[in-house]
Amino acid sequence: MISVSNLSLRYGKRVLFEDVNIKFTPGNCYGIIGANGAGKSTFLKILSGEIDPSTGQVAMSPGERMSVLSQNHFAFDAYPVLQTVIMGNKTLWAVMHEKDAIYAKADFSDEDGHRAAELEHQFAEMNGWDAESDAASLLSSLGVKEEYHHMLMSELNGKEKVRVLLAQALFGNPDILLLDEPTNDLDVETITWLENFLADFQNTVIVVSHDRHFLDAVCTHVSDIDFGKITTYTGNYSFWYESSQLALRQRADQNKKIEDKRKELQEFVERFSANASKSRQATSRKKLLEKLVIDDIQPSNRKYPGIIFRAERECGDQILNVEHLSKSSDEGVVLFQDISFTLTKGDKVAVLSRDHLAISTFFDILVGEAKPDQGTISWGSTISKAYLPNDNAKFFKEDLNLIDWLRQFSKDKDETYIRGFLGKMLFSGEETLKKSNVLSGGEKVRCMISRMMQVNANCLILDEPTNHLDLESITAFNNAMKDWKHIALFTTHDHTFAESVANRIIELTPGGIIDKRMSFDEYISDENIKALKEKMYPEIVAA
Repeated sequence: MISVSNLSLRYGKRVLFEDVNIKFTPGNCYGIIGANGAGKSTFLKILSGEIDPSTGQVAMSPGERMSVLSQNHFAFDAYPVLQTVIMGNKTLWAVMHEKDAIYAKADFSDEDGHRAAELEHQFAEMNGWDAESDAASLLSSLGVKEEYHHMLMSELNGKEKVRVLLAQALFGNPDILLLDEPTNDLDVETITWLENFLADFQNTVIVVSHDRHFLDAVCTHVSDIDFGKITTYTGNYSFWYESSQLALRQRADQNKKIEDKRKELQEFVERFSANASKSRQATSRKKLLEKLVIDDIQPSNRKYPGIIFRAERECGDQILNVEHLSKSSDEGVVLFQDISFTLTKGDKVAVLSRDHLAISTFFDILVGEAKPDQGTISWGSTISKAYLPNDNAKFFKEDLNLIDWLRQFSKDKDETYIRGFLGKMLFSGEETLKKSNVLSGGEKVRCMISRMMQVNANCLILDEPTNHLDLESITAFNNAMKDWKHIALFTTHDHTFAESVANRIIELTPGGIIDKRMSFDEYISDENIKALKEKMYPEIVAA
């Protein structure tokens, strides 16, 4: 168990946390949520001892071991991959290191012999003889091939390093596991493995993630950071979100009787308890929800941006026809080739590829910002497009305040009108006078969304729309896309976004196109599609 008592953290006049008291107990997984800047990652650093609080203390049960997912991707560059994983158990690694140093001595003494015997005993008690095989098994499960296990960390690319550092955190069955954005740079298969691993994990997990599907799959509790406080609720992220929204609607309905409100809440809890039985966390979560006191459900103080896309006109029958499209990178690597398809009314297409550059380039071609090597694209005369690129840097080079920035893209130049759109994106008052070239990543994306809303297009093209956004903005964007009745092409690493929005999947490969009318979950679980993809993704395809 790990507990926090009377914890506060202040930076000058800014108070990040104040009088926080919370316990994290074994057998549970806690998702730390909060708006951008609320202090989620900072709180994990306090728990790990990397940052000292202004007041209060963090206490662990005696003898317990904590493991933390390292955010420094270069810290272990001098070490082989396998050793890096074993170093996740610092005590075991220290025993191994001291033991090897004693045996390497040229003048081995009786005292050395006694010490070596002590270390051998500790080594055996910690299952040291299985350390290398356990580490290798973890690496393989996380998609790190055996040929990399004895390479130096410095020889790996960024995505491979992330997987090794995750294996390091998971190694040796830690009593307390701290994970900050563990799904970053992981593919769907690896994330699924991690979800199953954590669902079966019997100790304490505390995780920060913007991946709602991941939080739903692994969390038994949600700890919400708001107004400098941390409040823990039973259930996963979806339960927290839907229950808080239900409580908010009930609070707004002054005429509804108390008995009716309690009945509605009880029915809501019962429905979620039934759904919990489908999860790997079934037993613990279902029991927790059944014990939940209805009065514990409180409305959230969070603000959600108002994302509403409206099309100026309906799509005609001719939407988009792509024929034999091919493109290679500047280095001569085939990004995709022989891509042909036709869009029809109501298509909301999740575009996939193992190489994200292929998708960004494909979208740039569709909107006329890049040219294909071969092939043609033909848009229908009724189609108007709004594009959210992954790289938005070129839109924020000028020293404009947000009102003048958005006015560039609006037909209506009236300041009140412009302020209204910025307000929907949670920019109000003095914030509308902020300079656009000093915005954070999340603020820039919210501005780009506001720009898109001005266009009233009937075809939305979205390249990683949830990048840099907090959970509130992701949820609002996701809800807007679920309500969208026109055309959309998008790519995202957000599992929930893809599953809840897409009705068609197109995968771009160096060997051609895979085009299926099905949901995202159906696509990634289809064994025939998996076999087909392996044939269409050669290791290296040169133009």
